[in-house]
Amino acid sequence: MDHPDRNDCAGCPIGDAMERRAFLRDAVAGALVAMGSIGGFAERASAMPVAFARGIGTRVDKTYAIPSTDGAVIDKDESVIIARADGKVYAFSLACPHQNTAIRWEGADHRFQCPKHHSRYRADGTFIEGRATRGLDRFAVKRDGDNLLVNLDALFRENENAAQWAAAFIALT
Repeated sequence: MDHPDRNDCAGCPIGDAMERRAFLRDAVAGALVAMGSIGGFAERASAMPVAFARGIGTRVDKTYAIPSTDGAVIDKDESVIIARADGKVYAFSLACPHQNTAIRWEGADHRFQCPKHHSRYRADGTFIEGRATRGLDRFAVKRDGDNLLVNLDALFRENENAAQWAAAFIALT
């Protein structure tokens, strides 16, 4: 549509009213699609478990005293559990494998339990019952005299790293 009083808009991509309307329609439609995508992502993101992290890069082994008796010691700062049971020492992730809830040691029963969905684990981290589908995640460990060195960058899941998971302990005898 040419108008004699309009400047020459031959090179303008939105030179006439029909093109402007199409541009506005497409811009609004695009904005609505973008907002809908963000809204859907936000809904899924709010359902994700919360996790905290600090620092970057690799960490050196963390040193813990080997417990003198059977039981568990929890390091909340590093989310690590050191457990001694039946002449062996293990280092577990504090998070339940089901939904990352901090597990608890039940000293009277010599086992771990998740307070959220009641999954239970033996003192060696083996899954007993509940909603979880695998044992507690184990860190790689080494002995250094009376200390346990825990590699916080080497975490083994029973269902993904079965051989490493089974070997992630030190024998005290």
